[in-house]
Amino acid sequence: MRPDTPAENVDHSAEAARLERTADLYPEDAEALLLRAAAHLELSGDRPAATALYDRLLASAPADSLDDPALVRALKASNLWEYGHEAEARAIIEGVRAAAPRDPAPWVIVAEALESHDELESAEETFTAGARLLVADTQEPDRATHPLLFGRHRVRRMLGLSHDAWDALADTLHVSPVSLDELHDPKRVWSLGSDNPAELAAEITRLRAELGTYREALSRPFPVAVLHWPAAELHELLETYPPLVAEYPSHEGHLSTIEEALRELAASGTPNLGIVTGTVPSYEAFAASEGTSPTDPALLPQYATTLAARGRAEAWPPSRGTECWCGSGRVYGECHGVVGG
Repeated sequence: MRPDTPAENVDHSAEAARLERTADLYPEDAEALLLRAAAHLELSGDRPAATALYDRLLASAPADSLDDPALVRALKASNLWEYGHEAEARAIIEGVRAAAPRDPAPWVIVAEALESHDELESAEETFTAGARLLVADTQEPDRATHPLLFGRHRVRRMLGLSHDAWDALADTLHVSPVSLDELHDPKRVWSLGSDNPAELAAEITRLRAELGTYREALSRPFPVAVLHWPAAELHELLETYPPLVAEYPSHEGHLSTIEEALRELAASGTPNLGIVTGTVPSYEAFAASEGTSPTDPALLPQYATTLAARGRAEAWPPSRGTECWCGSGRVYGECHGVVGG
């Protein structure tokens, strides 16, 4: 959610302004775009302006127009606490917890806000409440819930608590060669607050090396995305713009081509793969914004990239046991995920 690009390489204020302008052009994607704009404002140091964007989203009408209002409230609380509005932040955090969102991100954000202000017991309680709601007893939790388990493991390690079943599960889900116990060693975490510049620099270097693979795997802000047209949309597209028939001889072939392309990209080592779903009205609006005819095949990959940048990509491959990306309603492993299929 929060851009990781170093401040020296990005004019965060200018990027926030650009995203706000884009949100005005694409109101259906305003939530994702304004959240990224708020993140850039936080990185620029203009936290009040970030709060104003969160308030703008929360004031949207109707009340249920947001995809994830709990996420917006959690981000607002975290931001408020960073510039002195602790009481308001705490009230919002309590509200998020009471709402019991089914998305793990709000739980992680409010728990980390508590953790960053040395409220370790409350952070542990929050991580645990989120895990109890979203992880339950499964041994193969959804990827999105992993940060809940990892954060809970970290805070419990800081508190000196003994491992329990969820800590053990977090250990099995962790893919880095460095174990979570070592990564979350309180001495290492506390060393980040050392007054010795050399000691601090050495620990930062070690952490960067150890977390590189982990962060790359979890961070998917701009995946390499392949464009998918549902059957009805593809039919309308080809009826309206016949020159594109050469790109899509059949819908079945289109679906097969998507899976083949993604498998080839994965085999070549390309990370952060995703699928974006197109619609004819959205494609026409994009073509108009680019001053190009929708019949131009070169516009299709640009459209896919833009949808991905607007947060519309779904990660590929789907998690085990979830529905196939094609919309058939079947489990991915029994549809396009069939080995050799």
